[in-house]
Amino acid sequence: MPTVQDKVIAITGASSGIGEATALLLAGRGARLVLGARREDRLNAVVDGITAHGGTAAGVVVDVTRREDLRRLTDTALERYGRLDVLVSNAGTMAVSPFDELRQDDWDAMVATHVTGLLNGIGAALPVFRRQGTGHFVNVSSTAARVIKSPQAVYAATKAAVHVLSEGLRQESGPGLRVTVVSPGFTHTEGVGKGASPEAAAAMTKTRDEIAMPPSAVASAIGYAIEQPAGVDVGEIVVRPTAQA
Repeated sequence: MPTVQDKVIAITGASSGIGEATALLLAGRGARLVLGARREDRLNAVVDGITAHGGTAAGVVVDVTRREDLRRLTDTALERYGRLDVLVSNAGTMAVSPFDELRQDDWDAMVATHVTGLLNGIGAALPVFRRQGTGHFVNVSSTAARVIKSPQAVYAATKAAVHVLSEGLRQESGPGLRVTVVSPGFTHTEGVGKGASPEAAAAMTKTRDEIAMPPSAVASAIGYAIEQPAGVDVGEIVVRPTAQA
């Protein structure tokens, strides 16, 4: 049977939401985890919770916009466990706003996190996977990449870039590597509306509270992709609440 038992899995954005839920699910299935996030206190709480229940996890403070942080994440996996089987690139920000507000710092943050951050993860993990002859990239995108709604255009554009980069990487990967894009719809996380303009934040939070699915639903999709046998690549999973149009 397919399994994640003893796989070494690194996850970014692991201190809350989808990243935390994924860490808890995979730890429960026997994976060995290296968790990265910016908030050290929250990250430590997740690691401590996993180890208290008999799981295996280490935490590394990571800002995905910094190349050296991603290298430290992958190096930690190699130092502790001798290999890296999967990198889940999950770190994200959703500071959406109408164009007329000209919140260019927020635009830069979304590009830096979703595009540069993804590339930094590839830069850190790809040489490891090539040396091993095996490895799996799991890149978290969004249904916003497929259905563009105001005022989410910049966010949607960065998530569309996740699809483009992932497909290009898949084509270059060869038979030993796998690349999966997981595209969640509305998910009940603290990041929904965080940093957005007040009007956008209020609308998004309202919709989240009405229809959003739990982060565990996305974690299950990620677990499904990872647990497939060698030679089977799940290219994309779209998971959304049934109430989401």
